[in-house]
Amino acid sequence: MKNSGNEIFYLFPMLAAAIVLLAFSLCCSGCYTLKQGAVMLRMLGRAVPLETLAAGPGAAEENARFVELVNDIRHFAVSELGLSETKNYTKYVDINRDYLAAIVSASAKDSFTRYEWRFPIVGSVPYKGFFNADDARKEADKLKKKDLDVWIRPVDAFSTLGWFSDPLYSFMRDYTPHRMADILIHELVHATIFIKDNMQFNEELAEFIGSEGARLYMKKRYGDSSPEIESLEYSEADNAAYIAFIQELIAELDAVYKTGIPREQKLEQKQKIIADAQARFAAEYETRFHSGNYRGFSEIGINNAYLELYRLYYSGGSRLKELYEESGGSLPAFIAAAKTITRKGGDPVRQLRSALAKWQP
Repeated sequence: MKNSGNEIFYLFPMLAAAIVLLAFSLCCSGCYTLKQGAVMLRMLGRAVPLETLAAGPGAAEENARFVELVNDIRHFAVSELGLSETKNYTKYVDINRDYLAAIVSASAKDSFTRYEWRFPIVGSVPYKGFFNADDARKEADKLKKKDLDVWIRPVDAFSTLGWFSDPLYSFMRDYTPHRMADILIHELVHATIFIKDNMQFNEELAEFIGSEGARLYMKKRYGDSSPEIESLEYSEADNAAYIAFIQELIAELDAVYKTGIPREQKLEQKQKIIADAQARFAAEYETRFHSGNYRGFSEIGINNAYLELYRLYYSGGSRLKELYEESGGSLPAFIAAAKTITRKGGDPVRQLRSALAKWQP
């Protein structure tokens, strides 16, 4: 995500659907769910249909191109990939900032034990979203007092899991077709497939399908040999290199955390390992990356909460990719198989593998 101090990576997590919980929270006017839900409802009340935006005054040609792109991606996601057809992304909200919400995550300092919040309907969630950044900072301060590593990041999209029609926001107008496709397909996956109390799998699946779906969309729109695809391949290579570096750092730290040495020694080794990794990253940058998008890693205050996000979104990405390739590399078939996964069926990856095997020729 290239905004608000979080400029070195793309993450599009699902904010727990606070509005859905309003019915459960009317008795506590100051509580979290009521406050976030009220803000969301006000924004939804300002939403206008895309057709109205395209036909409205002002930059009519620019509006029309934006609406055409969104509709084209939605049609591709539903008609060609098989994601559920909903009213999501058929409306538009003008918002005076370049992100939607601030998300707080936390982890133990001496292990990759993520802190979780629990809500009705969605179950356990490893992050908590706030429309007001000051509220996010207050939550972060509370968590720091519990001796936790904390990370705040902006997000530009989330899913209400079909309970409401998720809109588009004005800051999205400047997004490239690839970034828009990745966001919309990722969030449409959440509206199509959601396993309660298994946010790890939900995010891994949405991240994988969003990325692969966006790549397929770009190839269809521009052609395999286009400059747009060449640029995309460089971007994907950079992203893969960054994730690989982060995973190596996570593995090195995890090995220390699992030793029997005293906690203070773990924390001392943690700081040295992170400092060494950031110095190595800066020294090797030119040989690892094509663009300057990831340089900020050497300067930010890395902690377990930041690294835990990569465990959440990417730790199972390779197994999903392997299943995808083993099953013939058909994303519509992969999505159809994923739709059969149930909460009661046990390990979702095992269920997915079984469903894909049944459809093999």
